[in-house]
Amino acid sequence: MADTTGNTGPSTETEATHDPNPTHRKSSWRHIGPGIVVAATGVGAGDLVATLIAGSNFGYTLLWAAVLGCLVKISLAEAAGRWHLSTGRTLFDGWASLGRWTTWFFVVYVVIWGFVYGAAAMSSSALPLQALFPDVMDLKAWAVACGLVGLVFVWFNKYAVFEKVMTVLVGVMFVVTVYLAIRVTPNLGDAFAGLLPVLPDEKDSVLNTLGLIGGVGGTITLAAYGYWVNAKGWTDTGWMKVMRLDNRVAYATTGIFVVAMLFVGAELLHSANVAIASGDKGLIQLGDILADKYGTATAKFFLIGFFATSFTSLIGVWHGVSLMFADFVSRYRDREQASGEAVASGERERSWPFRAYLLWLTFPPIVLLFQGQPFRLIILYGVLGAAFLPFLAGTLMWLLNSSRTPREWRNGALSNAMLVLAGLLFLVLCVKQIWDQPWSEFF
Repeated sequence: MADTTGNTGPSTETEATHDPNPTHRKSSWRHIGPGIVVAATGVGAGDLVATLIAGSNFGYTLLWAAVLGCLVKISLAEAAGRWHLSTGRTLFDGWASLGRWTTWFFVVYVVIWGFVYGAAAMSSSALPLQALFPDVMDLKAWAVACGLVGLVFVWFNKYAVFEKVMTVLVGVMFVVTVYLAIRVTPNLGDAFAGLLPVLPDEKDSVLNTLGLIGGVGGTITLAAYGYWVNAKGWTDTGWMKVMRLDNRVAYATTGIFVVAMLFVGAELLHSANVAIASGDKGLIQLGDILADKYGTATAKFFLIGFFATSFTSLIGVWHGVSLMFADFVSRYRDREQASGEAVASGERERSWPFRAYLLWLTFPPIVLLFQGQPFRLIILYGVLGAAFLPFLAGTLMWLLNSSRTPREWRNGALSNAMLVLAGLLFLVLCVKQIWDQPWSEFF
């Protein structure tokens, strides 16, 4: 995406970046890394199923919505990365400057969200493993194993190793999804027609379209992007061009995943009038359909890609959100400005809050795997999850249009327009999510 700040000259105000004379790096493919991590983490099994169902229900009609979703998320991630690099401060430090309400929202969110998400991520990673190796262990045992492997991997490895493993798994995801898209022989004429913004002639088509736009890759992982940028060692404005290229690569990769799965839904499911279940089990159904149509080898190949998709989301959240939680604890405990340099040094990954949140993501959710998920907690999880992206878009607008950000790196017209669009989109989806909750059964 183009430079959205709308400024090219030096600042005329007294504020300055933390490093007034950074070394400016040229944007180069060899630096790419955090973008791959955010793409891998943001695209989970649920995103692939939602896109499959959109293709199954509407063919290629909503292809434009999937592409627009990627552009919206590019803007949000770019804004988060720009805050980290232009100020030298972390995103949580920026949130804290807006008032104590942001701290309370973040704390409640990460505690409840992490508890429920941990169980969901483990189950999602376990499903394809059980399908590939049905006689080894049951689903719950596979889920526990995935959680423990994720815990050990993130606990004992630093960002550099984490990034390399994520890159390999993204490669697996890329090969599998592109292979499937080619295998089903997409109708390219209809696909190009799907780039025109047209709404399906169906009930609730507007909300379905907004849901597809909003569901393309990432929730809290968008906020974690700035932390991964710092963990890579990018801490000043000299890395701004590199970060922007990295971010474009992230959502180009996401776009390929999503468009490929929409092709599969349109050709394999829509043309045959086949419906699949929502949620991760829809991908298991797809594996059965692929086995019937193309053979067992293709189905197993798909299940390997399904596992890569789910497990990257698991270890990505285990690392990224733990990094954010460690930053929150450090900022709250020390009452000092939280800097990107502290994240880059690796001290956050070695801290007790990082590892405490890792344990929170792993062991309490294992209890949910065996006892079932508490109904009221699931409702709160849905509401908080829906509220996070409006919160992120709104606070980034606030931070990047104020004196907290050096003038030359504040939002320009394009960035403001994209963040407003994102904020309105996610606010509508948030209201719908809250409205759809069974509140009568909550009390």
